[in-house]
Amino acid sequence: MQDRTVAIGVDHGGLSLKAEIIDHLEEAGLVVLDLGTHDSQSVDYPDYAYAVADAIGRKRADLGVVICGTGIGMSIALNRFRWIRAALCHDVTTSRLAREHNDANVLVLGARLIASELAKECLTVFLQTEFGAGRHAARVRKLNEPPVLDDASHAA
Repeated sequence: MQDRTVAIGVDHGGLSLKAEIIDHLEEAGLVVLDLGTHDSQSVDYPDYAYAVADAIGRKRADLGVVICGTGIGMSIALNRFRWIRAALCHDVTTSRLAREHNDANVLVLGARLIASELAKECLTVFLQTEFGAGRHAARVRKLNEPPVLDDASHAA
């Protein structure tokens, strides 16, 4: 687990959990790239999700952790990037399966929905679990290369 860098980005809703998560990452021997926010002033969560996606895309970080109030907005923002597989996790089972089956590279947490101790357990499992490959590899390839849809009626 060591020698890996983890980018962390939070909005004002995730700030309360951020310090504990950073301490947990550092105790595990990981390098932390703190991309904000740094105070409780209201901010736009996509800015912090995009900063984490950029850090992973530019190979400044190996994995990411993002936190907002529910985790839903961060998940939507992050999964717009083809190199990101962000997973909103609420327990250790979803954290393990996100890595094992989906090769998730960003753990998303909802600070208003998860206790800090459980969040740290989810993070530990997420970091320790390797991608299972095998039957899951073809599915992950499809996630990385979605088809082009011909029907223009899907466009907003």
